[in-house]
Amino acid sequence: MYDDSPILDLTLHIALLAVMAVGGGVILIAPEVSQFVVGSRHWLSNEQFSAAYAIAQAAPGPNLLFISFVGWLAAGWAGAICATLAVIVPSTVLTLVIARARSDGKEGRFTRALGEAFAPMSIGFLVATAWIFAQSSNADWRADLLTVGCALVVLRSKINPVVLIALGAAAGLLRLI
Repeated sequence: MYDDSPILDLTLHIALLAVMAVGGGVILIAPEVSQFVVGSRHWLSNEQFSAAYAIAQAAPGPNLLFISFVGWLAAGWAGAICATLAVIVPSTVLTLVIARARSDGKEGRFTRALGEAFAPMSIGFLVATAWIFAQSSNADWRADLLTVGCALVVLRSKINPVVLIALGAAAGLLRLI
């Protein structure tokens, strides 16, 4: 399917992933998007992908900005628009269909199974996302240790993750990691 323009490939791939991201957030599909645009197609470098992710997280607004940036970097404005629509439309349609089925009071085995599947899928995508970013950005065991430590702090406390990001940046500037 690959041709000179990545728009169709990117749009179809993201649309398929978007269906799986319902209930867990689009950011959880980052590992698969990374594998596709960086590893398989080589449309973006690992640095470009990481920068798109970081900008989307830092910018106000929805996390789907990440997909828009990836589309823009891979195929310009048309890529950004198609990637954004590809991430919004399938999950919206699926959500509306399930909501309609549940509101009719006819919750069958299929809708129950989907509801029960979303939580483990979301956790799996979240762990995969963390793993991909740790592999691509951690230079040595000290960075791995810092990553694990920060994850534990976030899970066990109410400290804002932005504080940990700032501490990590300071450690990097001081060449501690």
